[in-house]
Amino acid sequence: MEEHSTSRHYRTIWISDLHLGTAGCQAEPLLDFLKQHESETLYLVGDIIDGWQLKKKWLWPQSHNDVIQKILRKARKGTRVVYIPGNHDSFARQYAGDHFGGIEVQHEAEHTTLDGKCLLITHGDLFDGVIQYAPWLAYLGDRLYCMALTWNVWFNRARARMGLDYWSLSQYLKHKVKDAVSFISAFEEALVKEARRRGFDGVVCGHIHKAQIRDVDGMLYCNDGDWVESRTALVEHLDGRLEIITWIPEPTAKAGTVEAAPAAPRSADTGA
Repeated sequence: MEEHSTSRHYRTIWISDLHLGTAGCQAEPLLDFLKQHESETLYLVGDIIDGWQLKKKWLWPQSHNDVIQKILRKARKGTRVVYIPGNHDSFARQYAGDHFGGIEVQHEAEHTTLDGKCLLITHGDLFDGVIQYAPWLAYLGDRLYCMALTWNVWFNRARARMGLDYWSLSQYLKHKVKDAVSFISAFEEALVKEARRRGFDGVVCGHIHKAQIRDVDGMLYCNDGDWVESRTALVEHLDGRLEIITWIPEPTAKAGTVEAAPAAPRSADTGA
């Protein structure tokens, strides 16, 4: 089937936390998502390439290269692509203000929705107290998190063999930790407070791998999730509605592999 016959069109798409260069990156489902979803503007909200892991071990399979090529192709074909580096690809922050292959690099961005709301777009790591004041703890946590992602890959391969849908073990473990829940709440409150102080109507971020759209005391908080666990994106429909899309793969008959579902994506959450 030709790509143009299956594409879904949006005003805006936000994705983040791809972590290209790691074994946990779900590049093939992501590539399928990018092929089937078009937008006027595509925001890459940080941690697109994982410089932390690439420094320790070089891992760059063809599927990761295909994702980069697909994003560059979108830029060539007229999609406005804005790249906002995060903590794992902070090396790119030195290029803020430059363009590469039609992709704008910015420290942060502003987006006005169809209904006139002005949103601050930032990866969010600058509002993470662990990253700012205890970077050693952040590196330790990153190693443990990578281990959980590895377990997640094997866990879901076993589920696929049994004909079961994808289910994120690492995300489940993270959300069961009480301290993680407190950390997420503090992170969200800090971002909303900063957006309010600067006169925005809301904020769009990534970083904590928890996709969500919600109202916080009159402020819009949006997190577009990630592509190592939840396979989520934030989209703005052509009529202005915001929605979290979860791209759900289906188990295949062939053991050890997964394919992205060609069916309509499931809406995990909706908001204003």
